Amino acid sequence: MHLDIGNFNLEDYKILLVDDNPINLAVAVNYLEECGLNVLVSQDGESALARAEFDQPHLILLDILMPGINGFETCQRLKADPNLREIPVIFMTALSNPDDKLKGFEVGGVDYITKPIEQRELLARVTTHLRIHSLTKDLEAQNKILQEKVAERTQELEENLQELKQSQLQLIQGEKMSSLGQLVSGIAHEINNPIGFIKGNLSHAANYVEDLLGYLTLYEKYYPTLDSEIREYAEDIDLEYLREDLPNAINSMKEGADRLQDISRALRTFSRGDTTEKTTYDLHQGLESTLLILKHRLKAKESRPEIAVVKSYGQLPEIDCFPGQLNQVFMNLLSNAIDALEENNTGLSFSEIEANPNQIAIATEVSGKQAIVRIRDNAMGMTEEIRQRIFETHFTTKAVGKGTGLGLAIAKQIIEEKHEGILTCTSKVGEGTEFAIALPVED
Repeated sequence: MHLDIGNFNLEDYKILLVDDNPINLAVAVNYLEECGLNVLVSQDGESALARAEFDQPHLILLDILMPGINGFETCQRLKADPNLREIPVIFMTALSNPDDKLKGFEVGGVDYITKPIEQRELLARVTTHLRIHSLTKDLEAQNKILQEKVAERTQELEENLQELKQSQLQLIQGEKMSSLGQLVSGIAHEINNPIGFIKGNLSHAANYVEDLLGYLTLYEKYYPTLDSEIREYAEDIDLEYLREDLPNAINSMKEGADRLQDISRALRTFSRGDTTEKTTYDLHQGLESTLLILKHRLKAKESRPEIAVVKSYGQLPEIDCFPGQLNQVFMNLLSNAIDALEENNTGLSFSEIEANPNQIAIATEVSGKQAIVRIRDNAMGMTEEIRQRIFETHFTTKAVGKGTGLGLAIAKQIIEEKHEGILTCTSKVGEGTEFAIALPVED
C-alpha cells in the first residue's frame, strides 16, 4: 500500500521511529512501510541521536518513557544541535497528564500521539507534519531565491543610481563650463576691443607729449622773457610739476592697459573651449590664469593682510588634456583654499592673522610618468570623517547658500574619469589641507 497524496509522495521521505518496546516498533514499522515510508528504528535516546545525525530523517517519532535518557531530554538535545534542530518531532506517549503533553511542546515537539497507537491517526499526523516540513523547506528555498533577487536588484539600482549621479555631474559640469566659457569669452572680447584702442593711442599720445614738451623747452630757450599773463598761467598749472609728471601718467596708463590685456588673455586662457579630443597644454599657464582671475580675493583687506601665494614650479612638459576642464579644477581647489583661510580668520584681529600669515602653496613636479600639482593651505584643516566624504555629491561643510557640494565631486570626475588621473586630499586639524592632482604624462 503505497500512498501518493497529490504531488506528495511518501516514498520520498524517511522517518526515525524511537521506542524501547519491540512489539510497538514492529507494528508501527510494518504499517508505515506498507504506506510507502522509509522507516529507521532506534530503541533508546542515545542511539536515536547518533542515527539522526547520520541519516538525517525528515521526521522523528519519539517515545517518552525509555531507558537512559527519556524522550524529553532526547528532544532537547536534538533541538540544541544546529544540524538536527529543524527535524520535526512527534511524541508517542501513554501519559495522559496534560502537564506531560505541555512539556513535550515546550522542549520542541510539534505534536503527540497517544498509545495505544491508532494506525490511521498515526499516518494522518505523520503525513501532515511531513507536508508542513516540506512546505517550510520550499518556502525557505523560495525566500532565499527572493532575497538573492532582491540583493541583485538592489545592487542594480545602486549601480543605476551611481550612473545617474555621474550623468548628472557630467551635465552640470558641461553646462557650467559652457555657460562660463561663453560668459568669460564674451567679457574678454569686450575688454579686448577698448584695450586695443587705448594701447594703440597711448603710444601716439606719448609721442605727442614728448614733442610738445620738447617744443615748450625750445620755446623757453629762445624766448626766456615771458609775458606776465603766460608766466602767471604757468605758475597756476605748476608747469614744472606737469612737465615731470605727465610722462609718468602716460606710463601708468600704459601699465594699466597692459594689466587689462593680461587679464583679458587670462580670461581667454581660462575659458578655452574643449573639443572632443584632448590637446596639449601647459599646466602652469592654467594655474597662472586662474590666480590672475582670483587676484581680487587674495588682496589685503581691512580685516586681514594679503593671502600669500608661494609657488614652487618644477619642469612640467605640456600634457594632453581638456584645458578648460582642468582650469575649472584649479579654480575649485584654489577657491576652496581661500574660503578655508577666510573661515579660519573669523574672530581673529589683523595683527593675529599677520603673526601667522595666510598662505597658499602651489608646487608642481614630474614623478615617474605623472605630472603632479599640489595645492596646500595653512587653514584649520579637517577631521578624518569629513575628509573621507568631501568628494561625495552634494556634501558640503559650508553654510547654507554658500556651497552646493558639487565642486569637488565634479573636480574628481574631471581628473579621474576625463583624464585618467588621481585626485587625493590629505588634511590635519590645525595644520591645513592639501589637494594633489596626478595626471598621466606621455613619453
